[in-house]
Amino acid sequence: MAGALDGIKILECSEMIAAPFAGMHLGDLGADIIKVEPPGGEPWRLNTQFMPTESRTFLALNRNKRDLAIDLKTAAGQAVIHELVPSMDVVIVNYRPDTPAKLGIDYETLHALNPRIIYMENTAMGRRGPQSHRPGYDLVAQAMTGLLITGGRKDADGLPLPLTPAIADYGTGLTMAFAICAALFARERTGEGQKVEATLLATSLALQGGGFMRTAVDTGGSIEGTVAATGGDARAAQAYYRAYATKDSMIAVACLTPVLRRKMAEAMGIHDVRHERQIRRDSEEGIRVAHEVTAAITERMAERTTAEWLEVLDGAGVPAGPVNDIKDLPDDPQVLANDLVVTLPHPLVESVSMVGPVIRMHGTPTAAQFGPPTLGQHNDEILGELGYDAERIAALRADGVIK
Repeated sequence: MAGALDGIKILECSEMIAAPFAGMHLGDLGADIIKVEPPGGEPWRLNTQFMPTESRTFLALNRNKRDLAIDLKTAAGQAVIHELVPSMDVVIVNYRPDTPAKLGIDYETLHALNPRIIYMENTAMGRRGPQSHRPGYDLVAQAMTGLLITGGRKDADGLPLPLTPAIADYGTGLTMAFAICAALFARERTGEGQKVEATLLATSLALQGGGFMRTAVDTGGSIEGTVAATGGDARAAQAYYRAYATKDSMIAVACLTPVLRRKMAEAMGIHDVRHERQIRRDSEEGIRVAHEVTAAITERMAERTTAEWLEVLDGAGVPAGPVNDIKDLPDDPQVLANDLVVTLPHPLVESVSMVGPVIRMHGTPTAAQFGPPTLGQHNDEILGELGYDAERIAALRADGVIK
């Protein structure tokens, strides 16, 4: 059976993380993706290369795509894109606000060529406002939106550490993917294309919804179960929502309700007076009890292995899980049982084993279509589909327009 987006053609003019992540997942849904790169390769392809123009960071974000390595700073390169656009359903652009017009891929230009086009643009801070001119990467977005502080990670000097992986980028990639699907659905109803905007700014703020929110009545400054600091008192206050060392490794517990916290204490044989009477968390007694409970749980956790504690906590209905290392998860039985590993052929590294489609659709199945492309791998194929003969293609290559 065909995927939900079978027959949809997408031109992805992008680099780095957010837009490539969006395009990859749209490809899992069946879309035909053409990724446009400069002849030398986009920055993420060149990041910590294991061989010329190939990197793990690029491979992980660019399956399901045909690659067109072309110089959009040239009139000939822009002409090729302008010939492609009329047959496209979607264009994804992921540059600073002033770049698309310089490359001839701004909305006004492409909409004139194809009024039905869905133009998906991602910028760091949006096209309006005093910060709109800023080029932005995930760390800058985390800093400017408070996410860097909300994350609560600090180095030895007390300076905030970024959340990793690049949460603003990856979150925006998923936002872009669902926005494109919504715009395509709207086009089915109206027959009209549109411009769609996503920003790292919006995603980063949305991820902190409770912290950003204001109310007319004071509702308190923190959300139960979150940590906005990394000091001893903050850690102790989260005795039921954190990781602990066990006899052989580590375990994480996540009890966000009074019922679950009580279940955990009973299962572990821990006495917590807070389950018998109300104590203010920020009072002297509350802080003292928090430290006592945390110390007691820490001591008890060290008495048994992670597997032993999981058996106890599972039996009590307490949310818990082992603390795993990502390098071990491709072989994890739970990951494999949910078909989250796909292995795809690749012309240079033979095969790539990677995270597969993140959703399962039973009527229009998702599928990883093919492996990440090498730089300019599909130049001749794509240009041939536009009607370029071998002589014209050779001339573009000789002029340095294509790689």
